[in-house]
Amino acid sequence: MESREELVNQIEEARKRLNGSIDGKESYDLIYRYSVELDRLIEQYMDAGY
Repeated sequence: MESREELVNQIEEARKRLNGSIDGKESYDLIYRYSVELDRLIEQYMDAGY
């Protein structure tokens, strides 16, 4: 399991990627992939009980 700090950093980076892809009007497939990645990281954070 990753440390809380590592997970928070990954969540922040995933959020930036998602926001950048939306702002840049990237393809739906890319935006969806980044959204799923962010959701997965948030789920890990919640499951860890942080």
